[in-house]
Amino acid sequence: MEEGGVVPDVVDVAVPTAAEVKWDSGATAQMGNVCTPTQIQNQPTVTWPIEEGALYTVVMTDPDAPSRADPKFREWRHWLVVNVSNNDISSGSVRSEYIGAGPPKDTGLHRYVILIYKQPGFINPEKIPFYPNCDINGRAKWKVREFAESHGLGNPVAGNFLQAEHDEYVTKLYAKFSEFAAKKRDEAGTTEG
Repeated sequence: MEEGGVVPDVVDVAVPTAAEVKWDSGATAQMGNVCTPTQIQNQPTVTWPIEEGALYTVVMTDPDAPSRADPKFREWRHWLVVNVSNNDISSGSVRSEYIGAGPPKDTGLHRYVILIYKQPGFINPEKIPFYPNCDINGRAKWKVREFAESHGLGNPVAGNFLQAEHDEYVTKLYAKFSEFAAKKRDEAGTTEG
């Protein structure tokens, strides 16, 4: 993680354990390997050594938004699930639905960092805004360090990362975001009129 700049761009110290992160395409995160957005478009399975009875927070963030050379939107939150038990993401409360890699065209490789934090106790999910996977609002300029600090999470107990750059899937992803934004504008216009 130091070699890939995740330390210090995202976290202060490298994770003690590599989480196993696998996508249905067969892609895996291997501490900085390169995959395509097409390969990681669906939510992965994530496993890490667990402590019986503990709850965990799972995060995926992109520190390179809109590019690594100009990260003015650092970080972009791709996924956030709290209160996960036993490596079972479905047991947790999703606060940001998974959005795969969406690096803009001609911005080079982006790092997609998956981190797992052990929680000191239950986190009230209602105090964390929810973002569906078709909505990009509220995801930019998010800092996992600040989130961890505000919830007493300490350093991550496991993690991994990969890199990806623009491919044809990103165009489809952006179209989904535009369609959702247009629908929200139409709904707002209907209620105002």
